[in-house]
Amino acid sequence: MLPPLFNIPKSQLQCYGESAYCFSKNLLQQCNNAENSLDRFTSVVAWSISTTRPPSFGVAPYNPILGETHHVSRGSLNVLLEQVSHHPPVSALHATDEKENIELIWCQHPVPKFYGTRVEAEVLGKRQLKLLNHGETYMMNSPKLMIRFLPPRVDWIGKVKISCQETGFEAELCYITSSLLGRGGEHRVEGKIYQFSSMKTLYEVEGYWNSIVKAKDVNSGKETIIYDAKEVLSELKAPMVKDLQGIWPTESTAVWSEVSRGILGKNWTKAREAKSTVEDCQRKLAKERKSKGENWVPNHFTISDSKEDGWDCSPIQERVPPAPIVVPL
Repeated sequence: MLPPLFNIPKSQLQCYGESAYCFSKNLLQQCNNAENSLDRFTSVVAWSISTTRPPSFGVAPYNPILGETHHVSRGSLNVLLEQVSHHPPVSALHATDEKENIELIWCQHPVPKFYGTRVEAEVLGKRQLKLLNHGETYMMNSPKLMIRFLPPRVDWIGKVKISCQETGFEAELCYITSSLLGRGGEHRVEGKIYQFSSMKTLYEVEGYWNSIVKAKDVNSGKETIIYDAKEVLSELKAPMVKDLQGIWPTESTAVWSEVSRGILGKNWTKAREAKSTVEDCQRKLAKERKSKGENWVPNHFTISDSKEDGWDCSPIQERVPPAPIVVPL
């Protein structure tokens, strides 16, 4: 058990959710409203980059308990997450925007691998973005999280592929960090957008996911800023409780409220005791299920796991209802 001293006062489930609902510029709306399929695809690439948020070194969010949920609305975008497995840890996300007619379905399964001076967490699972007005589904994966101990550093690395079968466009992005000798620069992202059928490159993508990313038209040589982190992520507003009675007991903020209160008040004894209470309760419930021969079933998703495809999550409801927690516009 990680001592509360090394926790940030929020659950990993909330961190996943924030990458979908915490922004100051609505890139999802931009994806939907772009004039043509190539512009929409480029906007989706920019939105995918925007979900890469700066991680912190030396502290970590809480590990979500089995069945923990996080339900938040921002305007017409309603987001619901559920921890659908604890061993291994698997989180599912479903978000719908009825005004824009957009749907998000994610399944996240982090698998850490240790390499002496660093840890790399590969984030397995599918990510889907559906622009229903256009009949387009975009499939993508996530970069790996790299934690290096010497010198201490946290960064995103590895390859991300984005594809849309309906338009025939694909993108390959590579997240790059500097070497031990400091070469290469931190937080870099580079890649290309291309037509899959001909493999013809249309745009070269280059920049830094924590600042500016540009796309260069290979025909005209014209460069366009497709992502500006300051524009998208500055002046973020914290979610607020709109309907206290509507909050489920499984909501992240409810599950971890006493632990967070202890951390924020720097009362480490209280935080440690509260965390032990949450985790002891989970062990007790797991023991009871085992003695009765019961399998826990998610409330909001159906799940599957296979050697070929890994974990997959499908939402039970077609639309996510408005949440009792809202992000002010």
